[in-house]
Amino acid sequence: MKCYVIFSPHCSPCDIKELLCSSSNIARLFSCFYRNTAILLIDSEGAMISIDPTMPKEDMFQNVLSQVAEQFSRAFRINELKTEVTNRLAMLEKRVELEGLKVVEIEKCKNDLKKLRDEMTSRGGVRVNCNCKYNFTDDGKKLSPRRDVPSYPKYTLSQETIEALKKPTFDVWHWEHNEMLSCLEYMYHDLGLVKEFNINPITLKRWLLGIQENYRDNPFHNFRHCFCVSQMMYGMIHLCNLQERLTMTDMCILMTAAVCHDLDHPGYNNTYQINARTELAVRYNDISPLENHHCAVAFQIISMPECNIFANVEPDSFKQIRQAIITLILATDMARHGEILDSFKQKVDNFDFTNEEHVKCLKMVLIKCCDISNEVRPTEVAEPWVDCLLEEYFIQSDREKSEGLPVAPFMDRDKVTKPTAQIGFIKFVLIPMFETVMKLFPQIEEIMVQPLRDSRDHYEELKQIDDAMSEVTN
Repeated sequence: MKCYVIFSPHCSPCDIKELLCSSSNIARLFSCFYRNTAILLIDSEGAMISIDPTMPKEDMFQNVLSQVAEQFSRAFRINELKTEVTNRLAMLEKRVELEGLKVVEIEKCKNDLKKLRDEMTSRGGVRVNCNCKYNFTDDGKKLSPRRDVPSYPKYTLSQETIEALKKPTFDVWHWEHNEMLSCLEYMYHDLGLVKEFNINPITLKRWLLGIQENYRDNPFHNFRHCFCVSQMMYGMIHLCNLQERLTMTDMCILMTAAVCHDLDHPGYNNTYQINARTELAVRYNDISPLENHHCAVAFQIISMPECNIFANVEPDSFKQIRQAIITLILATDMARHGEILDSFKQKVDNFDFTNEEHVKCLKMVLIKCCDISNEVRPTEVAEPWVDCLLEEYFIQSDREKSEGLPVAPFMDRDKVTKPTAQIGFIKFVLIPMFETVMKLFPQIEEIMVQPLRDSRDHYEELKQIDDAMSEVTN
């Protein structure tokens, strides 16, 4: 039996419900449940049919929901935000992973540094130098940064000492290392170098301590020799009035080269280095191996911020100063003595202080004079240096003999004496060089050249006595 219910589109849901109940006798059968009864219309496919004409159909709901979702998506850029959040999460995960690895590496580095520090402490410190084929020294001095304020005592130099420092007669044997450091410090202040180059006074102290610690305890080439050469340079600057003729940069170059000129000298000369094929000789291709090494150590010290006396110098100026210091230290190789002196002789008669090449050659000769100037000093100061030099020579020649290397006669303890060692050196090296410098600075004759002549005569007399004693013995 089919039942048809016809209602107007304007009927309310309640009216429709009443019509359906009336037509299907629902009200009579279930009168007690009438008001709570839900009536559903189902189509042939089982889909629910709304009995409310004002209610939108299911597909309309879907369209509306889709439109709302699309509008929300456009308004809040949900997809883009989702992608961005996903990417950021991935980046954070990766960063956390990397940071974790960094922490592990940092801890590893800390442990390695601690082990290295403990190892260095157990060894008593490590010298920064170029190891040669043979272990030249057993001492453990080191090139170490000093971040603390240097602790060597501050000496107040008397006026007598200040005046003596300016003269070649200065007795270098009466001073301890700390006193020599204070004298060197004073020289840099007195010449105006600290002010001119804006050198931090504490940095100057640290630098000088670094210099002193990197001179070995050799019989001759030691820190006292460094001070001796530097004091002679300071004396010649005053004696020759170089402050009036050269620039402050030249003053700084002369003094710094003198201070650094024999840094970390192993006590064995270039001839030994080359013949023994040491690491220094191999590194520098047999070309002034020691002098090249002195330069390298000098600028290793200066490269440390706490020892860099040129920290406030412009890069271009520092480059010029560095090159000039290297040139002067390399000039101390006695193998180049004839070459350098001949070049100066060609310039000295028409010397021009405004000519860079002339001034460069003069500075090379000046450091050479200071390096071998011991015989300029009084006999009681100069003669102990001869003993020190011969002791160093004999140590080298003994080793050369044991290693089957050539031995120079002037270094052989079985062939050389003090007079024979000094006479030729004074006559053919020292006097000709100082007399050439005297042409440019006549004022050095009395205080520097004449003492050399007296020293030559002194050793010639000693030689005559030795020869007479030998004849008597024979």
